[in-house]
Amino acid sequence: MYTRFFGLSQIPFSIAPDPRYLYMSERHREALAHLLYGLNGGGGFVLLTGEIGAGKTTVCRLFLEQIPPHCNVAYIFNPKQSVVELLQSICDEFHVATGRTDGSAPSVKDFIDPLNAYLLRTHSADQNNVLIIDEAQNLSVDVLEQLRLLTNLETNERKLLQIILIGQPELRAMLARPELEQLAQRVIARFHLGALTVAETAQYITHRLAVADLAGASPFNQAAITRIYQRARGIPRRINLLCDRALLGAYAGGRREVDARIIDRAAGEVFDGERNVSMQVAARWRLVFAGAIAGSLAVGAVVAGVGMSGTGLPFAGSVAGGNPGAKRIGGPAVSPAPKVVPAPVAPVIAPTETARALPVSVDGSARDLAAAYRRLAGLWGVSLTSGEPCRMAPPLNLNCFNSRKGLASIRDFDRPGLLTLHDDQDRPYYALLLGLGADRAVLRIGELNATVTLDALSRRWRGDFATFWRGPNGYEREVGKGDRGPVVDWVATQLAVIDGLAKPAKGQIYDDGLVARVRQFQLARGLLPDGMAGPQTFMRLSDVAGLSEPKLLPVAPALDSPSRK
Repeated sequence: MYTRFFGLSQIPFSIAPDPRYLYMSERHREALAHLLYGLNGGGGFVLLTGEIGAGKTTVCRLFLEQIPPHCNVAYIFNPKQSVVELLQSICDEFHVATGRTDGSAPSVKDFIDPLNAYLLRTHSADQNNVLIIDEAQNLSVDVLEQLRLLTNLETNERKLLQIILIGQPELRAMLARPELEQLAQRVIARFHLGALTVAETAQYITHRLAVADLAGASPFNQAAITRIYQRARGIPRRINLLCDRALLGAYAGGRREVDARIIDRAAGEVFDGERNVSMQVAARWRLVFAGAIAGSLAVGAVVAGVGMSGTGLPFAGSVAGGNPGAKRIGGPAVSPAPKVVPAPVAPVIAPTETARALPVSVDGSARDLAAAYRRLAGLWGVSLTSGEPCRMAPPLNLNCFNSRKGLASIRDFDRPGLLTLHDDQDRPYYALLLGLGADRAVLRIGELNATVTLDALSRRWRGDFATFWRGPNGYEREVGKGDRGPVVDWVATQLAVIDGLAKPAKGQIYDDGLVARVRQFQLARGLLPDGMAGPQTFMRLSDVAGLSEPKLLPVAPALDSPSRK
């Protein structure tokens, strides 16, 4: 519609993963190099992660165009499959004949045996086999374990199958689970595709306009490009959506130049529900104040409902409601760090009679996961609006964290969170965990307050736990070797505090020395010592920094508990 108006031969900002439009930033070149390395890596796993819309699939398409003729490729783009289904898909992609003749249901062995024969046959013909799985964050633990077993197919010289996993950042968290440690040890190369900087955003826009045969000057002035970076957060897909709508808006208004005002209007249309940055800053404290009151009332109701002793709020939550204007690592300067507020001592829930079992039936409000997240956010002094909670929370400087490690990890994190419980019909409902003792837990289930024994809890709970955590200003992803910026400075500062050293200067680089120090810190606190600063590491560092966050209420043993006799 607007192409002729702006002198373009085609639409420059389509979200289709067209390799012709791929802007090869330094990070994209490194990502492609990691994938190409995997072709001759001798087997194992190559891991490529990145934010939604960062360009992972486009890099993969470019990679597929460069695969040499002696490589056979199986590409799985829908990994939400069972073990047997995935093995069947892999065999289909490699054109491996399988199947039973007796009509019975196929087993894993029915696919592994012919696949192994195929890999040996192609290896003897000097051919390599590469399995690419896109959206790999959707793989189940069972499927990931089966993929690991596939890499056991080998000769004396090399493994027969190279597996490339492409997915969103949570894929890295999945591979950090203890039950997947064997798989993680087989990752021979990994790369995280980060967002573009403001300079790269300008180059990205110029590149796509050039590919679309722009005749004349760019319609985007410098102020517009800066605003695009701010609103799109350097994510290529968001840049495409925003630029396309902005060009359409300028065309509709008969304007050949796109300014910041047009960008803001376009952002309001394409990023449904997202507010103008300046509006977020102005409204932040109103939201925080309302959230703090809601959190206080919710926890106060629990105090009254279970007969707690003590006064004051039962959490150490700061009302610093977030930093919507903070930028990614390596971007412009971020806001000053929030003031550290000493955490008050939480009251201990007084011993009472032995707690009852969980209720047999629950009301509808207990089955509303979003409502449960909103109650939890209130403890952080934050009010979440409608929408998917874990997508609404980051602009308010909150991040979601999920674990399946049961009470041991919850005690380590020492923060309230959500438990996924199951009724007699195996239907899920949600409880807000507020207090935890040696034999009892304090829960809020919908509108019901309850103190229950851990034995009763174990009959309804399978170990799923979700909570929030607050990172340093500017945090958007885990950081690792080669990164720099305010978040890396914050990590270096907290480690210096632990070691009793002077505060390091700004501009720290996440070099080998910092990687080694992070590993020591992780090892000392029972974390996977991978040297990467991710959610669990930041939570532990926040404890060292004394940042004020909600804490679990300690619960004294029941009067008739063996521990009190």
